[in-house]
Amino acid sequence: MLELEGRTAFITGGAQGIGLGLARALAKRGVRLALADIDVDPLAEAGKELSTVTDVATFALDVTDRDAFARVADEAEERLGPVTLLFNNAGIGGSYPVSAMSYELWDLLLGVNIGGVVNGLQTFLPRMIARGEPAHVVNTASTAGLAPQGGQGGYMYEGTKAGVIGLSEGLSRQLGHEGHPIGVTVLCPGLVATSMVATSRAARSRIDGDLGLTAEQEQDRERLLGEQDFYLQQLGISPDAVGEMLVEGVRSGKPYVITDRGVAEPLAARSKALFMALPAETEHDRRIARHVAAQMREAARSGSRTH
Repeated sequence: MLELEGRTAFITGGAQGIGLGLARALAKRGVRLALADIDVDPLAEAGKELSTVTDVATFALDVTDRDAFARVADEAEERLGPVTLLFNNAGIGGSYPVSAMSYELWDLLLGVNIGGVVNGLQTFLPRMIARGEPAHVVNTASTAGLAPQGGQGGYMYEGTKAGVIGLSEGLSRQLGHEGHPIGVTVLCPGLVATSMVATSRAARSRIDGDLGLTAEQEQDRERLLGEQDFYLQQLGISPDAVGEMLVEGVRSGKPYVITDRGVAEPLAARSKALFMALPAETEHDRRIARHVAAQMREAARSGSRTH
């Protein structure tokens, strides 16, 4: 079990929603908090609330700004000590018809949902590795990335969150192969009562000009967003409950934290379809399996020799 008390956590999107619920759960366990968020008013409120429980530093940060990320990281560690718990939590949603596809939209969703995670990793992971002490990284994805369905979530959002899942899985295994004492958890929230719809609407303002949608498409999109917000508020679990769930997952080193079973049926269908797409096993496959197994054993031996 990873001991949390006395550590410093850096949380992007930490002023609201899941990020704030997580911050509250960590604060109760004696973790110092560096909260980063693009929305300054909720950030100030979160800092005021949590400073009554633990040491807190707040930072206005756009996670797509790499230079700002580095400056904020330096200041956070100077004020609170080395960051050994990293939560790449900031993200935006957005359901757009395929006919509205544009480079500007791709850049926005990829830049925040995947680029923000990459920037967090590139900023903090080398520091963690250099220190050689136990640490942990959490990347927030979504159940929409486990079994993309289109519709309310949107193919761009689902695609970026699927990318976060794959990145987290690969990174976790690579860190293990190299013998670094750094765990990785990917958080896959289902329905959570957050203001993600409002955040997604606000993020659209970062694109100059309109999206080229017809009046009917705009109406359809607003209807989908309204339905999504209704489901989140009426059926979603509280961000505080997710925070508690995630903290326990980090302490026990879980590779995945999934907040509800809503994805069970589409995930099972997707898994079945993937397995059915596999060809019949051949001797070539068996040779590959033996080769991969030998490589894994050698990697494990190399890691034990260098650490």
